[in-house]
Amino acid sequence: MMRKYSREIIVAIALILLMLALAAYAPAYFDPQPLLSRFTSQAPALVAAIGITLVIIIRQIDISIGAQFSMCAVVAGVAAAAGMPLPVAVLAAVLTGAVMGAFNGLLVAWLGLPSIVVTLATMVTWNEALRLWQQGRLMNLPAGIQWFGLSQSAGQGIVIGLSVVLLIAFAWGMRNLALGRYVYATGTDAEAARLAGINPRWMTFGVFVLTGALAGLAAVLNMVQSPQVQPNAGDGLELKVIAAAVVGGVAITGGRGNLWGVLLGLLLLVNVNPALTYFHQPPYWERAIQGLVILLAVVADGLQRGKKVKHA
Repeated sequence: MMRKYSREIIVAIALILLMLALAAYAPAYFDPQPLLSRFTSQAPALVAAIGITLVIIIRQIDISIGAQFSMCAVVAGVAAAAGMPLPVAVLAAVLTGAVMGAFNGLLVAWLGLPSIVVTLATMVTWNEALRLWQQGRLMNLPAGIQWFGLSQSAGQGIVIGLSVVLLIAFAWGMRNLALGRYVYATGTDAEAARLAGINPRWMTFGVFVLTGALAGLAAVLNMVQSPQVQPNAGDGLELKVIAAAVVGGVAITGGRGNLWGVLLGLLLLVNVNPALTYFHQPPYWERAIQGLVILLAVVADGLQRGKKVKHA
C-alpha cells in the first residue's frame, strides 16, 4: 500500500513542510480571509485538473485547456452581457468547451493524430481567434453575475463547494463506475481493452469532450469572481494542471493515478507563488518550479517503469 501511494505520500509530506515553513516565517499567510480568497481563486484550476487527469490516465495530453478556458470565459461573458440569465451563460460556456474538446477528440481518437500535436495546434488556434475577436479588451459583466448575485462569502462558498463536490464525485466514479474503470483500462493497454469489449476510440473521444466541458465550467467559476472577464484568463493554466496531475502521482504514460493525489499536487504548486512572495523571492520563479517538478515527476515515472521491466 505504501509503495502504491508513494508519490502521494511524498507530495503530502512536502506540502506539510511548506505549510510549517510558512507558519514559522510568515504566519500572516494563514489569515482567514486571504487564505479563503486563495482557495477560491484556485478552485477553477481544480475543476480543470479533473479533466486533465482523465486525459493523462487515458494516455493522452491536452495542452489546449488554457485556451479553452479563456474562450469559454469570453463566451459566458458575452452571453451574460447580452442579458441572458446566468444559467444560460453557464450552459453556453460548458457547451463551447465540449465542442472544442470534441474537435480535439475527433482528431486524436478517430484520425489517430498525436494529441500533443493536435492540442498544440488548437491552443494556438483558439488563442489567436480570441485575440482577433476581443483585441485584448476586458469585458464588463452586468450586475448580478459576480458571486452569483450573492455576497462574496456566499459566492466563495459556492465556488469552493462545487469544485470539491466535483472532485469527490469523479474520484468515486473513477473507482466504482464501469466508465471510470474503462478509462484506466484504455490507458493501461488500449488493445487489451478493445479485446475486452471496450471501444478505445469512443473512450478517448468522450474524455476529451468531458475535459472541454469541465474547462467551460471552470471558466464560469473563475468569471464570477470578478466584475470583468479577462480574455487571457487561461494563460498558463495548462502548465499548472498538468503539473498538478503528474506531481500528484498520475503516470504520464497512462493507466495510473487518482484525483486525491492531484488535489495534493495542486495544493503544493499553487502555494509556491505566495510562498515566494512571503519569502521575498521573485514571483517569476513559479513557472520555472512548475516545469521542474513536471520534469522530476516524469523522470521518476521512467525510473519506476524501468525497474518494473527489469524485474519482469
